Amino acid sequence: MHPTVRFLMASACLWAIGTPGAGAQMSPPAGTLQPNVHLPHDQPIKPPAAAPRQPVHKEAGPAKIPVVPPHGPAHPNKPVAAAAKPAVAPIIPPVAPPSAPAQPPAETKAAPEKLPDPEKPEGAVLKLPRFASLRSDDVNMRAGPGARYRIDWVYKRRDLPVEIEREFDVWRWVRDADGIQGWVHQATLMGRRNFIVQKADATLRSEASEAGSAVAILKPGVIGRIRSCEATSAWCNVQSGSYRGYLRRDQFWGLLPNEPIAP
Repeated sequence: MHPTVRFLMASACLWAIGTPGAGAQMSPPAGTLQPNVHLPHDQPIKPPAAAPRQPVHKEAGPAKIPVVPPHGPAHPNKPVAAAAKPAVAPIIPPVAPPSAPAQPPAETKAAPEKLPDPEKPEGAVLKLPRFASLRSDDVNMRAGPGARYRIDWVYKRRDLPVEIEREFDVWRWVRDADGIQGWVHQATLMGRRNFIVQKADATLRSEASEAGSAVAILKPGVIGRIRSCEATSAWCNVQSGSYRGYLRRDQFWGLLPNEPIAP
């Protein structure tokens, strides 16, 4: 073939390969800005819808059990020796002139009133040992059965249970939950049966069983009242403040072994 014809045919083939088809679109060269696409004015742009929120259900936690704090210090107070007062010269009043003796009023003899034993529980027999409770917040414990003996301790715990171990006239030899012993007057005691929590927290329950729900947590030093207790039962019906329920015998002090308490 003639060289000129061969060159023309090659040029035609190259031109056919580099020409795009009728439906093809030419991409703009790199670096060329694209024109903005404008939407009609009657079609505002809507933001994408947010995912629907599901309500969060919070599970109710366990009910908080109230805690009863102790009712003051665990030990009584030691009395403080009074400071010696300076001597004061006595004042002698002037002597009044004698006068006619006044007529004494007529004496009326009344029958002495027999007071009930303040420490005796109702319907109970006075036997030893037995439990009682302090009547006031100021009870003196003495070294002997009489007001002339020294004061060893001063109790500031009304309703504190004590165990009576001995008697002498109107005096009682008592022991508290901490083992402190001494003599107190009978008038400072009462027959109400109370208890005190010792050593560890005690759980007050709604039933006389470990399966009963917790009513309150009683801290060591909490004082309460024994309402009833069966001799063969390991649980007693008690009350401390506004909380009432059941405690095991081994969780408090103030009860003799197998001692029943009538409601």
